[in-house]
Parts: sequence; structure tokens; C-alpha cells
Amino acid sequence: MIKKILVVLLIALAVIQFIRPARNQGAIATATDITHYVHVPDTVMQILKVSCYDCHSNNTVYPWYTNINPVGFWMWGHIKDGKRAINFSDVSKFDKKKLDHRLGDIAEQVEAGDMPLPSFTLIHGYAKLDSGQVAILKSWTDAAKKEVGYQN
Repeated sequence: MIKKILVVLLIALAVIQFIRPARNQGAIATATDITHYVHVPDTVMQILKVSCYDCHSNNTVYPWYTNINPVGFWMWGHIKDGKRAINFSDVSKFDKKKLDHRLGDIAEQVEAGDMPLPSFTLIHGYAKLDSGQVAILKSWTDAAKKEVGYQN
């Protein structure tokens, strides 16, 4: 019985290798990119690209292991959720209030250590933010919120 279950699981694992989630590989810079709405200094952009853009933009750099399902589906789900929260490649759908709120969320989540996700930094240690990078992002989000000009 166990042997039959293992065979069925192995066949299912082989079959799902042929089902591929859509790749998140659009244009790197677009007219709706956050850089067209608020000033993003080079230091901040570098941090965002290394630690945030894989899940929060239209251009993900996929590691080799995402070609193996179910890992590919898991990664696709994270990207979909990340882009739903904020997609740095397209902030045109945000009014001033929502953009102000999202910038505040960025500051809160990086300060709390919730972003980048611990599951991401476990594998991608280079994406982990140090205290200096957190301070840079906090300072940038404060300045960007002023630039957005939303008044509570």
C-alpha cells in the first residue's frame, strides 16, 4: 500500500513539472514606476532592487530552484501577494492616500524585520537589511510621504 502511494506521489510530482506558473518578467522601468511619483535616491534604489524588487516589481530574478515545482508555485504565490501589497513598477493605481499608506507600511515592516520575508532572506542572505539600510529606507519613506503631500 505504501509503495503504491509513493508511486502515485512520484507520478504527480513528475506531472506538475510540466505545469508552469507565469513568469514575472516585464519591463524593468516603466512610466508607472515609483521613480515617476517620488524621488528615489540611488542608494535607496539599490536597496529596493536587491531586497524588494523580486517580489514587489514586474521583474523577478528567478533562482534555479524555482524551476522545480511545487517550489515554483510557492514562489509565484509570494510574488503575487507581494505585488498586491505594492508593485514598485506600477504605483499609478494608488491615489495620494494609498501611496502615503504604502510608504508608511514599508517603513513599519522593514523596522519590524518583517520585510524582506525571513523565508526569503534565509536562502538569499544578501537581501537581509542591516540597521543602516533600515535607517536609509525609513528616512526615504518619511521624505517620500512628504513629497506625496497627503494630509490626514
